[in-house]
Amino acid sequence: MNLYSPDLANRVVATVVDRLGADAGDVFRRCFLDTLDRTIEVLTDGTAFVVTGDIPAMWLRDSTVQLTPYLHFLVEDEALADTAVAVSRRQLGFLLQDPYANAFNRAADGGGHQDDLTDMSPAIWERKYEIDSLAYPLQLAHDIWRLTGRTDHLGDFREAARTVVSVWRIEQEHESRSPYRFQRTTGPASDSLERNGLGRPTAVTGLTWSGFRPSDDACVHHYNVPGNMMAATVLGDIAELAESVFDDSELAASSRTLRAEVVDAVARHAVVSLPSGSEIYAYEIDGCGNALLTDDANTPSLLSMPLFGWCAADDPTYLATRAFVLSDANPTFFRGTAAEGIGSPHTPHGSIWPIALAVQGLTALDDSERRRVFDTLLSTHAGTGAMHESFDKDDPAVYTRPWFSWANAMFCELALELAGLRTHVRRPTDAETR
Repeated sequence: MNLYSPDLANRVVATVVDRLGADAGDVFRRCFLDTLDRTIEVLTDGTAFVVTGDIPAMWLRDSTVQLTPYLHFLVEDEALADTAVAVSRRQLGFLLQDPYANAFNRAADGGGHQDDLTDMSPAIWERKYEIDSLAYPLQLAHDIWRLTGRTDHLGDFREAARTVVSVWRIEQEHESRSPYRFQRTTGPASDSLERNGLGRPTAVTGLTWSGFRPSDDACVHHYNVPGNMMAATVLGDIAELAESVFDDSELAASSRTLRAEVVDAVARHAVVSLPSGSEIYAYEIDGCGNALLTDDANTPSLLSMPLFGWCAADDPTYLATRAFVLSDANPTFFRGTAAEGIGSPHTPHGSIWPIALAVQGLTALDDSERRRVFDTLLSTHAGTGAMHESFDKDDPAVYTRPWFSWANAMFCELALELAGLRTHVRRPTDAETR
């Protein structure tokens, strides 16, 4: 199976070179082809397994975002569309294997964190429950359908969607209903959950609980706000597919009901007033009165709200939140001699993430900020021609993860935006409910 048409890839690269210059084009070429040539393997069942880069496992979140730059060209390239379909089919199958797992092995070979204290299996690499691990595969399935009209990847979609809605419902009442527990006996505290794996206390709010963030670090407060926002947008996707493809009014109704509950809960519980009078979204809350005001480089993040369709980029509460997370008031925002941007507790203090820089550029309202961020990415890859997980704010030659496909994909997405080739953009839906 050919994963893509070389002619299409060459045309895209040539356009980027022509519009952004040779230096930008060289980095784009490497990042754009890297995922296609090095991370995707078509298996005997016709599905495709996608490694994250230097870890030989498939993360549900990462494998979705790794495909993002190629969605713009699915209609032009049947082979590329076949590849996206193959990835989607495998993701949906993984959701049915275990909706509480975030990363899977190519086969049931016992790779990964088999010693974790949770309901582990040899097919699972890691079983950290994260809202976005359920949201991203359903988003991808919907995007493929919307862009191409294809339904041959949706064989497991309805069952997977029902499973996700059920889990998100259960996790609205995590303390009393959830079967999920997770502990890791080695590594930092952020790799494990407190109270014998149950996590810190939460009160029922209408939000759905998450054990871990998209960084795979434990939540401080277990209602991760951007994760809930993404869940709400994806519940809208489920309802649309349920009606348009499956004629399943029950699934559509249950999805919309849960979506309305989450949207309402975000408005009631996740908006915080600053001393300045501005209202912003918290990153995490617990329903007990505690709120964490920060952001994380990994998506979904507060900075990335417009990218997954929660709101428009000029929404007033988003703009206030954006100003906060891109300021010194945010404990994960760093300024150095080489760059400034958002990092994560997942990496050393003072490290900036290219993913967050790309998100900043993609959500900017003016081209000058977008271009400035892009130039920062071009000047901080330490001569490798690829994006890294993070780099030191003062010395880009000090970086983590030399091969990180998610970061490469986000660089490509920003390059495509600047080159005028980014055509698939998710829009906010049902804005009147917020």
